[in-house]
Amino acid sequence: MQQGLILTSGLVLGIWVYLAFLHGRYWREKPLPAPQAELKHWPEVAAIVPARDEAAVIGEALGSLLRQDYPGKLRIILVDDQSTDGTAEVAHGAAAAHDAADRLRVVSGAKLPPGWTGKMWAVQQGMEALEEFSPGAKYVWLTDADIAHERDSLRGLVVRAEQGNLALASLMARLKTDTLAERALIPAYVYFFQMLYPFAWINDRRKKMGGAAGGCMLVARKALKAAGGIAAIKGDLIDDCALGRKMKAQGPVWLGLADGVRSQRGYPEWGDVWRLIARSAFTQLHHSLLLLLVCVVGLALTFLAPPLLTIQPQVGIRAFGLAAWALMALTYIPTLRNYGQPVWWAPLLPLIALFYLAATIDSARRHLLGKGGEWKGRLQAQNLS
Repeated sequence: MQQGLILTSGLVLGIWVYLAFLHGRYWREKPLPAPQAELKHWPEVAAIVPARDEAAVIGEALGSLLRQDYPGKLRIILVDDQSTDGTAEVAHGAAAAHDAADRLRVVSGAKLPPGWTGKMWAVQQGMEALEEFSPGAKYVWLTDADIAHERDSLRGLVVRAEQGNLALASLMARLKTDTLAERALIPAYVYFFQMLYPFAWINDRRKKMGGAAGGCMLVARKALKAAGGIAAIKGDLIDDCALGRKMKAQGPVWLGLADGVRSQRGYPEWGDVWRLIARSAFTQLHHSLLLLLVCVVGLALTFLAPPLLTIQPQVGIRAFGLAAWALMALTYIPTLRNYGQPVWWAPLLPLIALFYLAATIDSARRHLLGKGGEWKGRLQAQNLS
């Protein structure tokens, strides 16, 4: 028994030494200012905004697009995905308020066909409208209906894409942390995403890992066509990372944290965050019960074992557990600071990880009951089967 604990404590500390020093510097990411440069030619851009029942937030989201300080031509296509709350009317009102009705086209979404997720079907219809509304667009700006942008958001993305000859440039939006549940769980959501997809590896042309953040993605239109278009990822619930992988096969990609891109969608209650995780966690595991078991064991060793080891009677085992827990907390502090949260949340990461682990198990349960991928009243996993 004691020998097993010694081996376990060594393994747990080894995991955190690897994560802290060898895993793509994932925990050291911080928001970067938009690059400032003047281009000889500012390419045309078409923004596509899929929206389903987003009347509460679409006005501010579209307003932020219409206010962009972008020297080139920008056209905006909103795909109203069979909303029942007046999303399209609010969108038209936002365009009228900015005297920009000619820069916005609202497309009424068609019925969701089998094999498509709702969001990707909406984006596909936006791509079809683009061919007539903005045929000269070099870039397609995919941004969500709940995302608001600072005035220099598009300018910075285009400069980065043009200077790096990128197939895709993406920014991970700043999420809300207004309530206790959001302050406890949302920074960890960003931290875990960075752990799964180290930005340095995504941005390294020599590595195969691709990824993106779905709220804000600037995609080279030519590269997207070469990758098979939106149809190539029509059934992917985690569509942003799927698109990132497809685009990296066409050219370099870049992903960073944003200060000037923020989500208006809150997850104020604990159950809201739980459902956010449960919607797609089992999809991340390719709907494999074996991978779920590996995930449970891996998360238990990585996040739950360190505090448990610190209460063992053997001094050496306690020391290894404490060292692993300390490394865990230290790697979490930069994310907390990025979100303006106190560092005393850092030692509580094992409890937060337990919440995420339980929600992941629930994600598998929902899928097995035929309720996987539920979003905006749709059971998307059923549509894909």
